[in-house]
Amino acid sequence: METEDDWYNVELMTQHAFWNKHHLGCDEHYLVHKLRKHKDYLPELSRIAVKDGKVIGCIMYSKAKIVDGVDTHEIITFGPLCVEPKWQGSGVGELLLRETMKLATNKGYKGIVIFGEPDYYPRIGFKTCDNFNITTADGKNFDAFMGIELAEESMKGIKGKFYESEVFENLPKVEVEEYNKKFPKLQKLRFPGQWD
Repeated sequence: METEDDWYNVELMTQHAFWNKHHLGCDEHYLVHKLRKHKDYLPELSRIAVKDGKVIGCIMYSKAKIVDGVDTHEIITFGPLCVEPKWQGSGVGELLLRETMKLATNKGYKGIVIFGEPDYYPRIGFKTCDNFNITTADGKNFDAFMGIELAEESMKGIKGKFYESEVFENLPKVEVEEYNKKFPKLQKLRFPGQWD
């Protein structure tokens, strides 16, 4: 489990893992900062990976819900899940995910829904959410929107629209830029394949 002494190094590693990956710079390290203080954060499921005293990975869980008319089903999500660039591809992320999925199962959670890399998560057992009759809040389905049952048929009877914590939507660029000043300056670069 992460301690307060790990916070800066976890955020620095998260920044390195996402910098220029999806867009210029990143905001995931600021998300980690905000998430820790949020009511939806689940520290009992979240974990960091440490090698030789250095933080090399983390996975952060939070509460989410599936809403079907008047019925609301509690569910969980994670994000970010990230690994220090030089350790990517060595199984650290999968180790964090499998370990925390066991913790979540033991705590009685029914399933996990995420927005994630469609080339990565299916090999761990994630399926697109259309398999569960779950859509995004605006009624959509796509390859990066996935879920997994934590026990056999544990998400049977859960259907509807997925809502993650509002903390994911409240990352103003001005706040992110101000928060970046706490870390060594990194160059923002445009690459093909970035989302925007």
